[in-house]
Amino acid sequence: MKENPIRSLPGIPFLLGVLLLAILGACMVITGIGPDPDNGVVSGWRALGGVLLGLIALLSLIGLYKVEPNQAAVLSLFGKYVGTVKDNGLRWSNPFYGKRKVSMRVRNFESGKLKVNELDGSPIEIAAVIVWQVVDSAEAVYNVDDYESFVHIQSESALRTMATSYPYDQHDDGQVALRSHATEISQHLRDELSERLADAGVQVLDARISHLAYAPEIAQAMLQRQQANAIISARTRIVAGAVGMVEMALAELQKNGVVELDEERKANMVSNLLVVLCSDRATQPVLNAGSLY
Repeated sequence: MKENPIRSLPGIPFLLGVLLLAILGACMVITGIGPDPDNGVVSGWRALGGVLLGLIALLSLIGLYKVEPNQAAVLSLFGKYVGTVKDNGLRWSNPFYGKRKVSMRVRNFESGKLKVNELDGSPIEIAAVIVWQVVDSAEAVYNVDDYESFVHIQSESALRTMATSYPYDQHDDGQVALRSHATEISQHLRDELSERLADAGVQVLDARISHLAYAPEIAQAMLQRQQANAIISARTRIVAGAVGMVEMALAELQKNGVVELDEERKANMVSNLLVVLCSDRATQPVLNAGSLY
């Protein structure tokens, strides 16, 4: 089922014509029901013609309908799809056509907070903002029962599927995670929604995570794990930097010939430098006022 654009007649000129027809019919009825002793048969037919004109005018009014900007009217005849009218303003089509209005405006909604298990099995709360638009009115009306409800339900289903495909936090280099890769996650969610909503004539313009957090029952434990990971990562970088600085200090001392150190004193110097560089508190130096030996 694909959209078939068709033309319709302007409604205002047709409305004026219907009003004139109704006035003419009323005049014929009034003159037909008056006394006419010479030709009673002609008066009867005139009155009947006026009634028929009035019925035609009334039936023609049913064919009038309004189409607003960014709106489409889906027309059907006895259950058969005829076409879609997108001309704005007051329009007129066959009075026997069924008419259903479909908004083509850009719409958005925020899903509820869903509780799902991420890739590592931890329960999380997640929600998303979906921006969508109907691009094919025929598919929206005839391919699904209620396209608005269809969009909401499929959006939540796609969000659940996406959330179970990624971990909450990044554990390895290059791994895509929900918290650290917003662009990749949004693109995945958009692609998932576009595939699910294509048959409903709906185009997904944007999809982004609006809420992401661990479930309350594990939030404190996960916070402690995040803090531990952050401390380990920071310590790893500090130790790596300290080792590099010690290597550079020993190389510069040996290169410039400032002092000659045996292996035992090198080990002692390395230990002291690592304590100073890796300590999380300010160290208190001890000055040796005597000889080095």
